[in-house]
Amino acid sequence: MATLAKIQKKSRTRSPQAVVPPRWRMSESEATDESVWLKRRALMQGGLIAGVAGAAGVTAPFADGARAATEEDPSAHLHPAPRNEAYVLDRPLTTEEDATQYNNFYEFGSSKTIHEKAQKLYLRPWDIEITGLVKNPRTIGVDELFSQVSFEERLYRLRCVEAWAMALPWTGFPMRDLVALAEPLGSAKYVKMTTLEDPKVMRGQKAVWYPWPYIEGLTMDEAMNELAFMVTGLYGKPLPKQNGSPLRLVVPWKYGFKSIKSIVSFEFTEERPVSFWEEVQGKEYGFWANVNPVVPHPRWSQASERMIGSNERRDTLLFNGYGEEVAHLYAGLEDEFGDLLYR
Repeated sequence: MATLAKIQKKSRTRSPQAVVPPRWRMSESEATDESVWLKRRALMQGGLIAGVAGAAGVTAPFADGARAATEEDPSAHLHPAPRNEAYVLDRPLTTEEDATQYNNFYEFGSSKTIHEKAQKLYLRPWDIEITGLVKNPRTIGVDELFSQVSFEERLYRLRCVEAWAMALPWTGFPMRDLVALAEPLGSAKYVKMTTLEDPKVMRGQKAVWYPWPYIEGLTMDEAMNELAFMVTGLYGKPLPKQNGSPLRLVVPWKYGFKSIKSIVSFEFTEERPVSFWEEVQGKEYGFWANVNPVVPHPRWSQASERMIGSNERRDTLLFNGYGEEVAHLYAGLEDEFGDLLYR
């Protein structure tokens, strides 16, 4: 089987653009959108927070989504958050319109234009179960969880297994902070995450040929990596429902389907979980799902990606360009898993 070093060598020799740099930097010519973004941040700090301050309490969800479509997000006062300047981009930000209207969220349907259907998703009450191999299994309200962590904004690349890509300003907190709150036992090797299951609201879950609920998993080392990010917001605002509100995962070195949305459960386990798409078609969508340009999907090439909005084609980067931060996680595993590390 090919070693990680050989796979990296293939990626490097395929194209000069595929070399994994120590850290990407955005050029001045690509920073125009940033000034617009900063103005938006200033306006939000002056207006949005004040507008939300008068909201009182939360009520139980309506099955028909009538209230869900109009309710305000109780986490609005936490956004925008300070930007962590350690995380930068090599490309312009995707526009907010494109990022919020071109989405995969199979719980609401299989089309990319599910943003209107997703408005039926309720935001509160929203409880998070922390179970399995932890010191103190418990259920915690999402707002209580938010009160125990510090928020920041990070600019990340997003690469879908379907060979399209975006560049996004996520708000949230490091996943390692959630792991610390969970206090896992030493025997825990994986984190299994589960999405909300409510077919009355998430009508896509009526598709009986899918193994609902949506499940994803990471190794403990992956969960503790500095890049693993629990996301609560986008573009300085609370996370839109179609993007996975109120809490989702983002692991930017993996294909997008690993970044599970609308999470209600974290289970720490000794056994590797079987993820949703792995159960649907394991030969095409495996547990690891690390981005690699020289390991194709069985039905299409992963050598390049299409930027949503501009339709620009870019060469795919090994680990989506985050090799410096994550390559060490897989050293020595290639003999056991081979190319499966990238499926």
